[in-house]
Amino acid sequence: MDQYSRTALLLGAEAMEKLKNATVAVFGLGGVGGYVAEALARSGVGALELVDHDTISVTNLNRQLFALHSTLGMPKAEAAKQRIRDIDPNIRVTARQEFYGPDTAKDFYFSQYDYVVDAIDTVTGKLALVTAAQLANVPIISSMGTGNKLDPTRFQIADITKTSVCPLARIMRKECAKRGIRHLKVLFSTEDPLPSDPSAITDEELPEGRRALPGSVAFVPSVAGLIIAGEVIRDLTK
Repeated sequence: MDQYSRTALLLGAEAMEKLKNATVAVFGLGGVGGYVAEALARSGVGALELVDHDTISVTNLNRQLFALHSTLGMPKAEAAKQRIRDIDPNIRVTARQEFYGPDTAKDFYFSQYDYVVDAIDTVTGKLALVTAAQLANVPIISSMGTGNKLDPTRFQIADITKTSVCPLARIMRKECAKRGIRHLKVLFSTEDPLPSDPSAITDEELPEGRRALPGSVAFVPSVAGLIIAGEVIRDLTK
């Protein structure tokens, strides 16, 4: 018996070998991406490239897996790497404290990935990531909006052309069509976004340059991340 024995009982030896030989890149290690990365590690994926430019702050503690008082101020990618190495020291983990976007896309080599997970926040970054993955013929799954949601049962996996309700999916659908991207697997929610309570924080507490923040809880982005991880595992073991 080893640490993946229970998984092997469900997936089989051949599938576990595929996972061991796979390299998955996770872009964005926040509320969604952190849970994706950990679930992939605990499922036996042999190599992970973890990409996030941000550091862990106190406002991440309510929902992000790698956010602890002991990791405050650490780069998210490095905190994720340390935790995953503690889960399985044999996993090949690359931590990159970088912002992914059109200006940095040239620094990433998609031919080395077997799968890409998009869990980043910006539309510009998402579109650049999707475009690069599809040009390299690498499977990608993209997370749509999880902010201002309270019902984790409303998540669905669908092609971007089949999405509804989600404002981010609406924008991505339009922008993908402009770029000739006909298909994109996404996770989205059919729950209407809830309004934020403006009295919950003061203007002084807002990050510089921000006029508002989306609300988020522990049990919505985490579910989104686990659903995405499950989809990646299924695709890799087909």
